[in-house]
Amino acid sequence: MGISASDVVPFTQARANLSELADQVKAGAEKIITKNGESYVALIDAERLDYYHRLERERIHLLVIDDARRGLEDIVSGRTQDADAAIARLQHRRARSDGAAGKGSMKTAPAARKRG
Repeated sequence: MGISASDVVPFTQARANLSELADQVKAGAEKIITKNGESYVALIDAERLDYYHRLERERIHLLVIDDARRGLEDIVSGRTQDADAAIARLQHRRARSDGAAGKGSMKTAPAARKRG
């Protein structure tokens, strides 16, 4: 569904005509409420919003299933690593890069001693 010019409503007009806008939305329209000439919020039917949320959850589930499928393909083709060994390599790399980062850094002056 496309948005037409009549579906873009300034905030002040929306506030004054909220009941009328709600009836239009319930009938199938979607409204974009603007504030200072910029898109601010959308007014859509609650059932449509619920539908959008269900679609998003389904999309996330499909992504998880696809990740699992690719993982299983990796196992079948032998593209696997021992988890403990992989973690040890990552920790070793991190320690090496942390040590290298400290070598070229400026040293701070020692703290002044208190007299007295």
